This record gives sequence, structure tokens and C-alpha cells, in this order.
Amino acid sequence: MKTYRDIDGDTGVAAYEYGPDWIQVEFKTGSVYEYTYASAGQNKIETMKQLADSGEELNAFINKNVRKLYSRRVR
Repeated sequence: MKTYRDIDGDTGVAAYEYGPDWIQVEFKTGSVYEYTYASAGQNKIETMKQLADSGEELNAFINKNVRKLYSRRVR
């Protein structure tokens, strides 16, 4: 997984990785959730990828838009 930059220093996200139609997000608690096109929709997954790479607002986006739309809890 790639370390989340967290430009503002105020997030619960620790790391992430993604593929063509999914993203996995590791939170500072150690939990890892996978979100997919099928579970959350293509537009939301692509937005999450952009936010992850930018190091800003990923946690806020997850809380507001996809909190319960994960496909599975990895750990």
C-alpha cells in the first residue's frame, strides 16, 4: 500500500492502493476496506483515487459519500 500523504494532518486514512475498478483504504485504526465500481459506483471510485493521490479530503469524502458502500472488509 502507498502511504497517504495527508497534507492537512487531520485524517483517519493511513494508506491506500487501487486497481482499474477498485480502491482499498487502510485507516489509522488498522482496518482496511475495499470499495469497487460494483459497490460504490465508477464515479465515486475514480474520485476516491484522485483524492488519494492528492493527499487531501479522502476521509471526508468516504464519510459523506461511501461510508457503508464498501465491497468487503479486508482486515
